[in-house]
Amino acid sequence: MSRYRPPRKKSSPYITPEGWDRLNAELAWLWRVRRPEVTRAVAEAAAMGDRSENAEYIYGKKQLREIDRRIRYLSKRLDALQVVQRTPDDPNRVYFGSWLEVEDEAGNSARYRIVGADEIDPGTGQISVDSPFARAVLGKRVDDEFTVATRDGEMTYCITALWQRG
Repeated sequence: MSRYRPPRKKSSPYITPEGWDRLNAELAWLWRVRRPEVTRAVAEAAAMGDRSENAEYIYGKKQLREIDRRIRYLSKRLDALQVVQRTPDDPNRVYFGSWLEVEDEAGNSARYRIVGADEIDPGTGQISVDSPFARAVLGKRVDDEFTVATRDGEMTYCITALWQRG
């Protein structure tokens, strides 16, 4: 059995201004606050003597590697992202960054926001622009119906409300 895994499909390079600020704040915090704290703790642990059996030193070095990995990822990702600030010419259609309320066939309603892959949060209803649901709803208007293929079969939804900020 092979360990090969095909590369993941690239996500869209779009992000909302709020998502950009959140990622930028995380990068700044990691670089200016967290990394110096851990570096200081590693230096103190290294001064205690034998590093081969020093749990604080080993754990601190592991933390530094994880912080550096995240800093590298955020730096590269922020360079590749495009902040979408402009609203489209027709704000009555679903577009990237808009909030919408949908109702399914059973009458259950839910609220979603179409956002970039780096800022998804199902708990707050923020879904990726790359998701099948978002691809099906983009460009639709209030009272339009659309169908999404799910594991349980196809589901039909109706857009009941649409707004810009939430």
